[in-house]
Amino acid sequence: MLDRITASMSSLAPAEQRVAQLVLEDPRRFASLPVSELAERAHVSKPTVVRFCRSMGYDGLSDFKLKLMGTVSEGVPYIHRSVDVDDKTSDVLVKVIDNTVAAFLKYRNDASTHAIEQAVDALMATYHQRGRIEFFGAGNSGIVAQDAQHKFFRLGINAIAYSDGHMQVMSASLLRPGDCVVIISNSGRTRDLMDAADIARRHGATVITITASGSPLAKVGHLHLAADHPEGYDRYSPMTSRLLHLMIIDVVVTCLALRIGGPQLQPMLSEMKDNLRSKRYA
Repeated sequence: MLDRITASMSSLAPAEQRVAQLVLEDPRRFASLPVSELAERAHVSKPTVVRFCRSMGYDGLSDFKLKLMGTVSEGVPYIHRSVDVDDKTSDVLVKVIDNTVAAFLKYRNDASTHAIEQAVDALMATYHQRGRIEFFGAGNSGIVAQDAQHKFFRLGINAIAYSDGHMQVMSASLLRPGDCVVIISNSGRTRDLMDAADIARRHGATVITITASGSPLAKVGHLHLAADHPEGYDRYSPMTSRLLHLMIIDVVVTCLALRIGGPQLQPMLSEMKDNLRSKRYA
């Protein structure tokens, strides 16, 4: 959460930056003080304190304080332990798993439920209107986009994934109001994805981005699901980021399935399972 605030600092208004600085200086004290004292210490108005919390993706000051306390008092080691060339297999095992677990717990504390609900609302609206739902990703994120398509497909939702930049631009050019595109990126700086996002917006489609806070891609979408982690986006083979993106997709798909409802999904899923039995050895 604190990394996310730091990354977003430059995009905040000057008054909100003072509130952010107050958080970073002493997170525990910030979480314990009333809004009037926070406003006085940051030399801003009380609405500015609340506005800062919402700018960071939280429902308000209470929601922000709750997540902040979870971050600073749970004792989870939110550090990225790089693998060294002389590490033993046992060291690699521990570091890779610890990095992943730490990133997941960090996301649990930082995630904005309001942003997730907004994304699910947008996808449900497209589903009801029988609009197009598409997933764009490049490189490693393209694999996550394909996984998202597979999960939506299992719910009976007509979705498609593209990882080729030319296909993304062509497909974005065909989107219309009522359609929805989910763009996944570790760095949030991939030119092809930025181009596709701009085209989709111009054509009236809803753009949801899953990427790092403060990145260019995070700013061009209608809705942003923050995926912040300590792994550098310039690594040759991202691991934690890929798993984090997959988890965010799982959260969204699960919420979507609950919205659609069991009575509608259960018969279809049961028939699908029955039909797949013939593909397996007894």
